[in-house]
Amino acid sequence: MTEETAQARECNDACVIRGSGLSEQAEAHGRYVFECRDADGKLKWRETIDNIVCTVGKNLMLDTALAGSAYTVVGPFMGLISSVSFTAVAVGDTMTSHTGWLEGGGTNAPAYSGNRKTAVWSAATAGSKTLSAALVYAITSSGTIKGAFLVYGTGASATKDDTGGTLWSAGTFATGDKAVVNGDSLNVSYSTSL
Repeated sequence: MTEETAQARECNDACVIRGSGLSEQAEAHGRYVFECRDADGKLKWRETIDNIVCTVGKNLMLDTALAGSAYTVVGPFMGLISSVSFTAVAVGDTMTSHTGWLEGGGTNAPAYSGNRKTAVWSAATAGSKTLSAALVYAITSSGTIKGAFLVYGTGASATKDDTGGTLWSAGTFATGDKAVVNGDSLNVSYSTSL
C-alpha cells in the first residue's frame, strides 16, 4: 500500500500603507502687471512679472505678523527699476544694497511726475493680497525700464532714490526692456500670495 501525504502550508502577507505625514509650506510670491498707454490712451504694451520676494522683506513680514504687538505699516511704496547700469535683481537685495539695479524716475531715466506711488490694498482673500487699484506713473521723459520694486517698513519713503525702509520685492521683465516716452502712462498692479 502506498501512502500519499500532502504537506499543509499557510502563507500570509501583510502590507501597511500610510500617509507620509502632513506638510505645508508658505512661500511668498508676487506678481506685477504693467500696462503702458500712449498720450491718447491707446495700449502700447502689457507685461506681467513674477517677482522675487527679498529675504529682508520676508523677515519683516514674519516678525510683524507673528511677533509684533503694535505695528503700523509705513508704505509700501512702489518704484521703477531703470535699465541704466542694470545687471540683475537678487533675493539678497536690500534698499541700501542692490548693486545690480538702480531706481528710475529720479536720477535715472525714465522720469515720471511725483513721488514713488503708495500701495493701497484690498482685503486679503484666499491667501492673496492685491492692490485696490493700479498705480499710475505719468512719464515725463523717455527712457527704458526693467521692472519695479516695493519698499515698506520703518524708514520707507515715497521719495525717489531714498534708500530707507525694507525691500519687499523686486521684479524685471522676462521678455526684455520696455521703452516709454514723454506723455505715456504706466499703470502697474501688484498682488502677493502665501
